[in-house]
Amino acid sequence: MKNGVHPMTVSINVSITRLLADSPVLHPLEPAIHVSVTMPAYHSKQNDIDARTLCSCSILPLRSEVRGPAPRTTDHDIIDEVLRYWKANIFFKNYDIQGPADRVLIYLTLYVSQCLKELFRNKTKKDGVKALYTLSLSNFNIPGDAQFELGGFFSAPESRAEADEIRAYFTQLRQELGIRLVDLVYPDETSPASKWWMCFKSRKFLNIALK
Repeated sequence: MKNGVHPMTVSINVSITRLLADSPVLHPLEPAIHVSVTMPAYHSKQNDIDARTLCSCSILPLRSEVRGPAPRTTDHDIIDEVLRYWKANIFFKNYDIQGPADRVLIYLTLYVSQCLKELFRNKTKKDGVKALYTLSLSNFNIPGDAQFELGGFFSAPESRAEADEIRAYFTQLRQELGIRLVDLVYPDETSPASKWWMCFKSRKFLNIALK
C-alpha cells in the first residue's frame, strides 16, 4: 500500500487479432488473453488530522453553510474526497480502514449510491434537489441502531447526547453531499441526469446498501 491507496488486482479480457500488420504468428481467431491490472482503493487524506472522534469516526471540518456539529472550513473537505473517489471506490468489496476519517468516507460513499437511486426517479435538477433534501432528513439508521448497515465499522454512542450528535452530524453530511452531488449529476436546470453517474447506481460498495 502506498500514497494512500489500497491495491486491488482485477482481470481484464483483451482480444488481440493483430500485433503487427505483417505478424506471421498471430491469427484473428487467437483466444483472449488475461492481463492483470492493479487498481487503487482510495483513502481519506484527513485520517491524520487532529479531529474529535465520535462513534469511532472523525468530526471533520466541512466547507458548508449547513448547520451541524462539523466545524467550518474553506479548504478541500471529506465530501470533495468522496465525490472524487466514488467511481473508483464503488467497485471494491473490501476496504482496509486506515483511520477514523475513512469511516466517514465509507458512509458517504454508500450514501452517494442511495442518492443516485433517488435521482434516477427525478427528471430535472429542481426535482433532484427536493428529493435529496427530503432523503437527507429522512429517518435513517445511526451507529448503535440494530439495523445500522455499518455496525461492524462504527462503535455505538455512549449516551443519548452522543446519539443525538452523531445523527446531527450524519444529517449535516448528507445535506451537504446532496447539494454538491446534484450539481455534478445534472449539467443544467433542464437536462436529465448524466448517464456517467447513473450507470453506476446499482453498484454496491462493500456489498452494502443504505436503507
